[in-house]
Amino acid sequence: MAIAQSTFGASNWVVGTLTTVIGHAKDYLAKRKLYRDTYNELSELTNRELADLGISRSMIRSLALEAAKAA
Repeated sequence: MAIAQSTFGASNWVVGTLTTVIGHAKDYLAKRKLYRDTYNELSELTNRELADLGISRSMIRSLALEAAKAA
């Protein structure tokens, strides 16, 4: 009986670990998509439009990273 309980506990651990890994992967992919979308949207703006927003072209990468981290 102890063996059956030990095996059952191990399978719960595996399922829990896989669920956690999948959850982290989903979070990473969502943040990566947000980074990519933000970067692409800002990159499409002209220098004049960026200046109106108070953004220089060199700031695009850091702003996209900041947006992804905040999500």
